[in-house]
Amino acid sequence: MAQLIAPVVNGVLQQIEREDPNEPKRGTSELGKEAFLQLLMCQMENQDPLNPSTDTEFVAQLATFSQLEQLQNLYAVSEKSQAFNLVGKNVILSSEDSNGREVTISGKVDFISVSAKNQIKLSVDGKTYDLEQLRTVIDDKYVLQKGLPEISEQIQYTYDAKKPEDLKFEVNLGSGDTIADEVTLYLNNQILDSKYVKMDGNKVTINSEAFANLPNGVYKPAVIFNDSLYTTVSNKVVVTVVNSTVTGEETDTGQEENETKN
Repeated sequence: MAQLIAPVVNGVLQQIEREDPNEPKRGTSELGKEAFLQLLMCQMENQDPLNPSTDTEFVAQLATFSQLEQLQNLYAVSEKSQAFNLVGKNVILSSEDSNGREVTISGKVDFISVSAKNQIKLSVDGKTYDLEQLRTVIDDKYVLQKGLPEISEQIQYTYDAKKPEDLKFEVNLGSGDTIADEVTLYLNNQILDSKYVKMDGNKVTINSEAFANLPNGVYKPAVIFNDSLYTTVSNKVVVTVVNSTVTGEETDTGQEENETKN
């Protein structure tokens, strides 16, 4: 610990800091509790006899010390409380690789540990990191939404009853806790039979026979994924049926027909 020696020259307290050579050097920009007490003791022992400090000054200094101690204790408690709230949260931390280059680590906080010296450590994927390495805390809902299955591009498909072709498109099957491996279509107010749907990785093929019984019109089927939330995408696929010989009351999407009636 750094030791403070404060001689008095011409009635003025001189502050000289000498470090213990056996201890690692530390910054001195902060005034800790022990340093504050040592300064106060030096001041009391080396007062100018002709102009001594009053009791009121010492009381004020002790009050300042008490406030400093309370603030430090409050900060330590607050820091621990905030750290404990990180358990189970998705975080991004800053670290260094074997070459000393800065890298980012992401994952969920498994647990928090606090040493006897109040050093807080975060455990992420079995490895511990200092609280000072924390860079970002991510809301769980945000992570969930980012991992949902989706269809990136707008699909415009025309079913020509005279020259039928299969409907093919690509999907993003999601990530994390919301990964899907199958899809189905909700078309014309009913779930499409699975025999018409084929999956090959992230590529979906809908057999043209699925549209053979539809009258001419425009349909907006919903694509339903089989992830844990059954994510449904209803605004990416548009099917236009032409040259159909099937007759029916609905010549547009069932949804649009119902909205018109209402």
